[in-house]
Amino acid sequence: MSHVFPRHCHADLPTAVSGDGCYLIDRSGKRYFDGSGGAAVSCLGHSNLRVAQAIKDQVDRLAFAHTGFFTSDPAEALADVLIEKAPGALDRVYFVSGGSEAIEAAIKLARQYFTEKGEPQRRHLIARRQSYHGNTLGALSVGGNAWRRQQFAPLLIEVSHIAPCYEYAEREDGESLYDYGQRAAQELEDEILRLGPDTVMAFLAEPVVGATLGAVPATEGYFRRVREICDRYGVLLILDEVMCGMGRTGHLFACEADGVAPDILCIAKGLGAGYQPIGAMLCTAAIYDTIAAGTGFFQHGHTYLGHPVATAAGLAVLREFETHGLVDRAQALGPAVEAKLRARFGQHPHVGDIRGRGLFWGLEFVADRETKAPFDPARGLAGKLKKAAFAEGLICYPMPGTRDGKHGDHVLLAPPFIAREEELDAAFDALGRAVERVLAA
Repeated sequence: MSHVFPRHCHADLPTAVSGDGCYLIDRSGKRYFDGSGGAAVSCLGHSNLRVAQAIKDQVDRLAFAHTGFFTSDPAEALADVLIEKAPGALDRVYFVSGGSEAIEAAIKLARQYFTEKGEPQRRHLIARRQSYHGNTLGALSVGGNAWRRQQFAPLLIEVSHIAPCYEYAEREDGESLYDYGQRAAQELEDEILRLGPDTVMAFLAEPVVGATLGAVPATEGYFRRVREICDRYGVLLILDEVMCGMGRTGHLFACEADGVAPDILCIAKGLGAGYQPIGAMLCTAAIYDTIAAGTGFFQHGHTYLGHPVATAAGLAVLREFETHGLVDRAQALGPAVEAKLRARFGQHPHVGDIRGRGLFWGLEFVADRETKAPFDPARGLAGKLKKAAFAEGLICYPMPGTRDGKHGDHVLLAPPFIAREEELDAAFDALGRAVERVLAA
């Protein structure tokens, strides 16, 4: 009997024993193509010897030094590389162990920034419905995933949620993409005015919404309008690139595609590529300098901040990106992946939308393409698709509740950047077989 507390108490999971490129291998020898990178994590696949060696070398030199007493060479070097490549005025990096921690740090930094700036009345956060920002209480509060929030609602902090930029389901007939995006962005200004402009501290959003909506990018001009609104009212723009960042959408920082730069940015997942648990919060010099000129102390922290082995892994991952042109490869493969998905699923009577960027794609399933009506949640489509694809040797990321936390189903695809086109073809064929099997039942 296992003493591990699993994600699902009644799941009978195979044991992963090794990795080979884009594949994970279980104890029986069965190979699974990692078509979602786990949760958009394993961008380098599962057997990169150079990253593994960097981790071993760092353990031999220095395994751990608490950041209350020391900094370390890999942390300093990784911060330098990130800031060299970061958009806008981002200037400081706060290393944590994952995405939820990065979001928590961002929320608390935004609050402390305004208290030290002499604006303690700024306490409101605005985020979007149908976004996911993590599972700690602060991150869950800003997230708009109704299913994940439901039982913990009495414990969550107050956050305003406006509409996502989700044109497939929410654009009106006859409305242009641009006009729809401007209308969606206007909800931010309306909510700031409703709350009181001098009481709002930050707006938080994913440039490409991942787990909850299934790789939904914003329409052209949406984030530029959001940036303008934030600047007008002195509101910080926090972008969550935990899932969509670090090359996944064909840009090292996903917001580059939208032509904006945030005040605070959160990354994780692809930064460590699964080889070590690591995340980071980046902020502008203006925010850092305000803290430095005030108390000089960010009242926050975790034991494994700036962990030397984790940051050594992150540095090695970025070197792999650079040496092998993998971010450019993710961007270049994007049109090919879209073409493959549209050829395979574009005319399927129950695939309503195919959307994404780079190597980050989603398929939304509907009962009726004409009306865009989702399947009855009682059918459990997403869970069945996950099991059927897994039986075919494909790891993908289906989720229910796409539309409102209860209705709608999608599959998220986020293969490793090293995937060959023939591997992608085989993966999409496997997904097609899984879809047909589930929908025929």
